[in-house]
Amino acid sequence: MSILNVEHLTHGFGDRAIFNDVSFRLLKGEHIGLVGANGEGKSTFFNIVTGKLMPDEGKIEWAKNVRVGYLDQHSVLSQGMSIRDVLKSAFSYLFEMEERMNGICDSLGTASPEEMDTLMEELGTIQDTLTMHDFYVIDAKVEEVARALGLLDIGLERDVTDLSGGQRTKVLLGKLLLEKPDILLLDEPTNYLDEEHIEWLKRYLQDYENAFILISHDIPFLNSVINLVYHMENQELNRYVGDYDHFQEVYEVKKAQLEAAYRRQQQEISELKDFVARNKARVSTRNMAMSRQKKLDKMDVIELAAEKPKPEFHFKYGRTPGKYIFETKDLVIGYNEPLSRPVTLSMERGNKIALVGANGIGKTTLLKSILGLIPSLKGSCELGENLQIGYFEQEVKGDNKTTCIDEIWAEFPSYTQYEVRSALAKCGLTTKHIESQVRVLSGGEQAKVRLCKLVNKETNILLLDEPTNHLDVDAKEALKQALIEYKGSILLICMNRSFTAMWFLRYGTAVNGLQKYYNNWYMKGYYK
Repeated sequence: MSILNVEHLTHGFGDRAIFNDVSFRLLKGEHIGLVGANGEGKSTFFNIVTGKLMPDEGKIEWAKNVRVGYLDQHSVLSQGMSIRDVLKSAFSYLFEMEERMNGICDSLGTASPEEMDTLMEELGTIQDTLTMHDFYVIDAKVEEVARALGLLDIGLERDVTDLSGGQRTKVLLGKLLLEKPDILLLDEPTNYLDEEHIEWLKRYLQDYENAFILISHDIPFLNSVINLVYHMENQELNRYVGDYDHFQEVYEVKKAQLEAAYRRQQQEISELKDFVARNKARVSTRNMAMSRQKKLDKMDVIELAAEKPKPEFHFKYGRTPGKYIFETKDLVIGYNEPLSRPVTLSMERGNKIALVGANGIGKTTLLKSILGLIPSLKGSCELGENLQIGYFEQEVKGDNKTTCIDEIWAEFPSYTQYEVRSALAKCGLTTKHIESQVRVLSGGEQAKVRLCKLVNKETNILLLDEPTNHLDVDAKEALKQALIEYKGSILLICMNRSFTAMWFLRYGTAVNGLQKYYNNWYMKGYYK
């Protein structure tokens, strides 16, 4: 049975086309991975099918009584709401049903016999729905899901605006699971999640009976939960059976076949044009030339899609810093309450360290405390000499209305327009992206703009907070290679296991250094 039908969908932003005559069908029980490079329109597709955006053309048709759960990568939680309030809001439609049920009960006393039968039937339906969706054990269900996602340890009465990125993702995910929708739409659900809860989500989706569509650039996670791939590229949507690795194999074969067919056709066209040019003037061969010309006119010409620029990142190394990058003494980080015991640690020149740990343990807070962006509660942090710091922030809030060109120009006013455009193009952005406002770009494209600023300034220490979030596969690979080649020091926060693995495999000193940090690291909740 078809849950969702999309027919002849066409959509764009200004002169930038996103979809062109796209059709899509979702069947019950399908576990779909929606893949494609940054900016191809994956999140836009979700916004269209959920009714947040109106398409330029096309028809979107849902099956009757289908409830859709959507985890948006840019969801915003309102200040003043507790974690419990957000989780209980999953049952808001049930509370509305309860109000309707109470209204029916109040009207039974004055109803006629005919009205009575109709009202009693509706009352029975509502009661069945409430029971089926665990309405009478809401508090127990909320606590069950909160416990599974580690939210009980945080405290259900905590304000959602005080949470870290990973903790907010867990709250939104918990709300979604409590809603028990008929279809899940998940947009980058593993962003900000720690390893433990990525594993938990993986098991949940593997056992999920209903259909879901998943957008993710985490390939190991994607492979473990999906059985179909829809690939979005060049305004088209193509279906492939199997996981992501199988899709890659089939896609490469298909691409090679198309290129071979294109070369053969171009050779044939060249020969036909040459024959027509040599023979159309002669009376004796004019008919043959015209015959070849007709064949040319009727030919369905194969067109190869324009090759998209692959991102390249090359960090500029500045002057050599002192021996120590930073040293902390009895440093206690936190906001209103401590997130750590007193920590004494240091980072030496040349160290490349991956900092890992559960959501909310204080990794970002530590980074910001070292930089002096957040005052520490106790202790001190001393930065080394001759530091040229490059900082990649996990989240940049605000509605940025400047264009990508203006954004880079503001950072590097001495650059010519050619140099600005060239710098952005090297990071994998096309002309249309470069000329667009930053706010209309996808999460991955915005990250590339921020990385563009970072790679074009001289640095000797990089502090990177979840730089792989939203980046597509090619961009992640390019970033990994750039960090391996970088001559300076690196302190990296990243939940992407396949990305952080390189630190342990390649740099022995980093392993020893990280172990040292673990031994001195007493984050609340990390060590029991």
